[in-house]
Amino acid sequence: MAILLDGERLSQRMKMEFGDRVARLHAVGRTVGLATVLVGDDGPSAKYVAMKHADCAAIGIESIGRTLPATATQRDVEAVVDELNADPAVHAILVQLPLPAGMNEEEVLLRIDPRKDADGLHPVNLGKMLLGAPGPLPCTPVGIIELLAAYEVPVEGRHVVIVGRGTTIGRPLSVLLSSRRPGCNAAVTQVHTGVASIGEYTRQADVIIAAAGSAGLITPEMVKPGAAVVGAGTSWNGTKLLSDVREDVAEVAGWMTPRIGGVGPMTRAMLLKNAVLAGERAQ
Repeated sequence: MAILLDGERLSQRMKMEFGDRVARLHAVGRTVGLATVLVGDDGPSAKYVAMKHADCAAIGIESIGRTLPATATQRDVEAVVDELNADPAVHAILVQLPLPAGMNEEEVLLRIDPRKDADGLHPVNLGKMLLGAPGPLPCTPVGIIELLAAYEVPVEGRHVVIVGRGTTIGRPLSVLLSSRRPGCNAAVTQVHTGVASIGEYTRQADVIIAAAGSAGLITPEMVKPGAAVVGAGTSWNGTKLLSDVREDVAEVAGWMTPRIGGVGPMTRAMLLKNAVLAGERAQ
């Protein structure tokens, strides 16, 4: 059976480190502030934002919540982002997606000051990532890299297949894993659900990262024995969260993330890291 890539356990250890860093800032009279913007009444989004505020409280980060009704206009949302950009007590901003139908998400996200980009997905910061320059990095991709490194999964010089090409996970992850960063420097192949036979690629992989948002996409027959398999894509069946990776893949894989408690906690931990780094830079 596969070794469990326990993101929940690792994220708790990381939060202790971030808490120490926040405490050092407090000791010199500085705070770290993370602001969230929630628009509408989407249940999962509201729950996720609440979890982020709880994470902040646990390590001493000041959390500022801005909630707008689903009837809010584009201008209303942008005005809130402008307010947070101008607030010196706010060091990082997260606009929770999805926004209500008809709203231009790209324009809202572009409105965020790149220095306060909690998600690491602002085009300025993605450009810095491509150049290898300092700046906030995309939370889920970096969380996956940290998780693989913590469990000593061989990545450098190995073949990684990423299934998915989204801007939040697949695309930035392919850039990071092929770079000369520690725990990366891999040969990366990227495929997606438009590829006729994904299994032809995944069976050659030492590491598979599924980020397509297609439940059960990766089956045991698609995995080389002993490979590491990360389920980063999720979807919902009613109230049940489903992974891109079938649970019986654990019978073939060498390492594997659980359906719950794998990548998700690492994403939230990296959000806190970006906030702490922003607070340290402001000092």
